[in-house]
Amino acid sequence: MHYDFDRVIDRAGTASLKWEKYAGRDVLPLWVADMDFAAPPEVIEALHARINHGVLGYTRTPASTTAAVVDYLRDHYDWTIEPGWIVWLPGLVPGINLACRAVGEAGDAAMTFTPVYPPFLSAPGLNQRELINIPLREDADGWHLDFAAMQAAVTPRTRLLILCHPHNPVGRIWQRDELEQLAAFARQHNLIVVSDEIHCDLLLDEGARHIPFASLSAETAAQSITLMAPSKTYNIPGLSCAFAVIPDSTLRHAYQRAMRGIMPEINLLGFTATEAAFRHGGAWRAALLAYLRGNRDRVITALDDVAGLKVTRPQATYLAWIDCRASGIDHPQRFFEEAGVGLSDGADFGLPGFVRLNFGCPRATLDVALARMRSALALQPR
Repeated sequence: MHYDFDRVIDRAGTASLKWEKYAGRDVLPLWVADMDFAAPPEVIEALHARINHGVLGYTRTPASTTAAVVDYLRDHYDWTIEPGWIVWLPGLVPGINLACRAVGEAGDAAMTFTPVYPPFLSAPGLNQRELINIPLREDADGWHLDFAAMQAAVTPRTRLLILCHPHNPVGRIWQRDELEQLAAFARQHNLIVVSDEIHCDLLLDEGARHIPFASLSAETAAQSITLMAPSKTYNIPGLSCAFAVIPDSTLRHAYQRAMRGIMPEINLLGFTATEAAFRHGGAWRAALLAYLRGNRDRVITALDDVAGLKVTRPQATYLAWIDCRASGIDHPQRFFEEAGVGLSDGADFGLPGFVRLNFGCPRATLDVALARMRSALALQPR
């Protein structure tokens, strides 16, 4: 089947978070991680079939959806899990906050690495935990975990390590040796590792393979909470369906206790879309990845080493992390917004001077945005 990712879909008037931010302004939104592509037709067909039934009442978790998750993780990642390890969630952000609430007690600490997806930075404080922030180390080979800084900063009250895997925003695919070193660090300090793996199906480098953190060993699995969802890969974030995989029963029960009375039930259409995506979305995903690779190359060609910019080549995700610090631009996000391109501010990720660009859009949109950015840079005094 041919999938048309070049088709421009007008999202105006749809209450789109991404597009309504700039309603009435000539600004192309390339900020929040929401692609401008239609969901896979196989998912749309499944949703139509469910809606045509006509009754949209309360729902329990369909056994077939749970089975689809179990089969998907086994077939794609050689990770065998038990159905009972799955805890369904209305999103990854609640999942991170629940982990902070479920592990340890008020006054304990959670460690993470910046730059990083902003909820990683806010969740500890929202749940009366201290944030220990370890900057990623950047060199000519890219971004790396700084294990020496981690050892220096960990405290006796550190209970959690929150990992973004693959990483948002720098696009790193963590390799087995890095994950094993991280697992050893967690064992040494008795930490629970919360591994956000929502972008695990969006590996752009040819031949790359995602390694779930919890799949390293049974001991590692027992100290892990893995957060996943089909929402980024299959572009269905508005259906609010995600899940945690928690092999250890004591940790899982603590997590479930933390949910009581505050977590809504999962959207029944979210279950339908999740099952259809995992069962039937493979061909669409392969076509999407090929298209995103082309978009990644466009961004790098257009912006890297132009007027003081440096683009990190993302190994995964559809997000480009752009260093503007040598450009002489005081506020890069505002500068490009005034040029007609809405990007995410690096300061929100813990690293001012950067912007994040979402290239999950038709090439016609991306090319206009890149041209606007280059034109604005050409007029910037150096």
